[in-house]
Amino acid sequence: RNRKKKSETHRHRLPSRYFLCNLELKFLRQKKIMVSGLINENPIVYEKSERRVRTESSNTDELSREAIDQLEVFDHIRDIKDPEHPLSLEQLRVVTEDSVEVDDEKSHVRVTFTPTMEHCSMATLIGLCIRVKLMRSLPSRYKIDIRVAPGTHETEAALNKQINDKERVAAALENPNLVEVVDECLLPSFE
Repeated sequence: RNRKKKSETHRHRLPSRYFLCNLELKFLRQKKIMVSGLINENPIVYEKSERRVRTESSNTDELSREAIDQLEVFDHIRDIKDPEHPLSLEQLRVVTEDSVEVDDEKSHVRVTFTPTMEHCSMATLIGLCIRVKLMRSLPSRYKIDIRVAPGTHETEAALNKQINDKERVAAALENPNLVEVVDECLLPSFE
């Protein structure tokens, strides 16, 4: 009986390490792919939409909080660079303005992204980049939910679980090599 409890506890800890190892393996594969070839050699590239000018808030009270909307969240993530190509997630239609949902009253943001292929090995890294960008850009009161669009990836459920597990994300962000790749993908979104 004690053995069973011990193994159950061990199984509970395993996913955090698994996520980290999984991302490390993908990172190493990505480096190898850069030398040997691309996973998606010919992605469809779409035109970037024109940035809309945000209207000034009529609220002049310095103590009140300004509402965050769909366009603002999309502006934060649209220029994230794809890990495999020198293109933005918007240009690959991995994210669109319509894929962002914001409930400012409940402080909840959901981004549903669409990988370019159903077996895309970079989907976890893309989801992590979106999460990190929003964690760095939005007030801490926001709950961030990142999802793979239904039916667009063969391991959709596992990806959704990994990307939204705080422990797994924290463990992944302890890896300096992985943080370097994430920061490289996020760099264009800060320009």
